[in-house]
Amino acid sequence: MPQQHQGGANAVGLIDFAALPASTGTTVLTVAADDGAVSRGFLYSRGDERTVVVVSHPRGDMSHHYAAPAVLEAGYAFYAHQPRSFNNDVDIEHERLLLDLAAGLRRLKAERGYQRIVFLGNSGGGSLLAFYQQQAGTAPPGRLTDTASGDPLDLNGVDMPTADGLVLLAAHPGQGTFMMTAIDPSVVDEDDPLAVDPELDMYHPANGFREPPEPSRYAPEFLDRYRAAQRERVARLDARARAQITEQRHHLGKMEAPGFSDLPLEERNHITRRAVVGQYMVVHRTEADPAYLDVSLHSWKSTRKPASILGPRPDRTNYAPGGFGRLVTPRAWLSTWSGLSTRARLIDSVQSVHDPLLMISLTSDNLCFPDEIHAQFDASPAEDKTMRFVDAEHFATPLPKRAEALRMVVEWLVPRFPAARNQ
Repeated sequence: MPQQHQGGANAVGLIDFAALPASTGTTVLTVAADDGAVSRGFLYSRGDERTVVVVSHPRGDMSHHYAAPAVLEAGYAFYAHQPRSFNNDVDIEHERLLLDLAAGLRRLKAERGYQRIVFLGNSGGGSLLAFYQQQAGTAPPGRLTDTASGDPLDLNGVDMPTADGLVLLAAHPGQGTFMMTAIDPSVVDEDDPLAVDPELDMYHPANGFREPPEPSRYAPEFLDRYRAAQRERVARLDARARAQITEQRHHLGKMEAPGFSDLPLEERNHITRRAVVGQYMVVHRTEADPAYLDVSLHSWKSTRKPASILGPRPDRTNYAPGGFGRLVTPRAWLSTWSGLSTRARLIDSVQSVHDPLLMISLTSDNLCFPDEIHAQFDASPAEDKTMRFVDAEHFATPLPKRAEALRMVVEWLVPRFPAARNQ
């Protein structure tokens, strides 16, 4: 049964319910995908809504997303889906996440009876939801039949309900596309986090680096070499990932070959271990986009200051533990973090989305730059599309600016999608 919230009760311990409208009910849905993987969703409802706004993210917890109260107040239900990769991006394959979303949306339509679905893609959720909509809107047999690594995964037999509208709020271009601009090309040894080619080091003073908060400035010639070297490093990592997968498949084939069970136990163990081994790639230094410190880059409508979303000193976080895509399986690298191999590119997905579209660019954002978001907007074939700008940082702060962005979302929703009948 839904849990009722009055006066800010925090019944499931996941969000600050004080911000939710009174009598908001929360239902936790356990969702089984077509391949048997289990994920879950959080449905917030005041009752009798006809449209549900859906958020998701490859790894982040959207169950306490700041948009929920405003969406509920406007008469819409709010659904946050936590896919199988929730809180763990080590082995994310975007193609498999689409199965989780499809299963969740089927339940919203069949069991809850929502007439309309609107995606709210925020940050990394934007490229994920747009990728889903691209595939869901493609008639079989035109959908994908494998993952980025070549493993069989046929989406043509999956029931994939489509959304009726798409909101992209501070949506970055996709994890792989982002990584292509953020990976450090000065790494000369993938096994040594300190190995540096000084001619490709954006944090070397000779290349234009200045200690923050002073802005850096990089020459066009350096940037051309830098971007080309980033692409080359990603290609090398792709090759490493594919070699590991090929080796594993080779031994898996031996396991499945006739006569395997007749081999001596020692030989069978040798083959089996190599067929099932879990291998990981350590990707050093992924906090190295020159645009973080050179604000003359991506300057159109930008109000940002030198920094990345991980902090004001990317020259340090580039070497520190953590960071984006640092530890991944070969398959996760290819599907999610490789700008050359991923299919979840927002600029590509949005070209297939004809549904009503709202894009909100936060101009102080150090991850999603207004000029790139505008390029995505131009790429959309939707006849009904709207672009808005808010002077806020990536997480929609300061709070008055967050409220401004949410007003834009609600004002866009109301004339297009039916709210609760009692609104």
